[in-house]
Amino acid sequence: MTELVRILHVEDDPSIQQVAKIALEAVGGFEVCSCSGGQQALQQFADFSPQLILLDVMMPGMDGPETLRQLQQRFDLSAIPVVFMTAKVQSHEVQSYKDLGAVDVVVKPFDPMTLSDRIRQIWSESFK
Repeated sequence: MTELVRILHVEDDPSIQQVAKIALEAVGGFEVCSCSGGQQALQQFADFSPQLILLDVMMPGMDGPETLRQLQQRFDLSAIPVVFMTAKVQSHEVQSYKDLGAVDVVVKPFDPMTLSDRIRQIWSESFK
């Protein structure tokens, strides 16, 4: 299995975006491309070539599910796990995210010290 290096993180809240970036880069050693919305993610995707997408569900304009649909229409995501980050984690909500193509969900608020481990766990489970 390839080592996970590049994560595309899409989050409209600047404070959450910054905490996640620091957690993933400083604690996890990942390279993170932070986007503040779906449109920016669509623009950054090809140049960054992410190995995993971490996607906020609730964003103004283009929400996470719509961002995922747009990415799926434009790019081959078959080898790129998509993980939603949200506080909306009732079982029917989680199932709806998985039905869209997400491999898992990270619950907000997340622990910055364990976020990288959680992402690595999801990464390794995605290729079993």
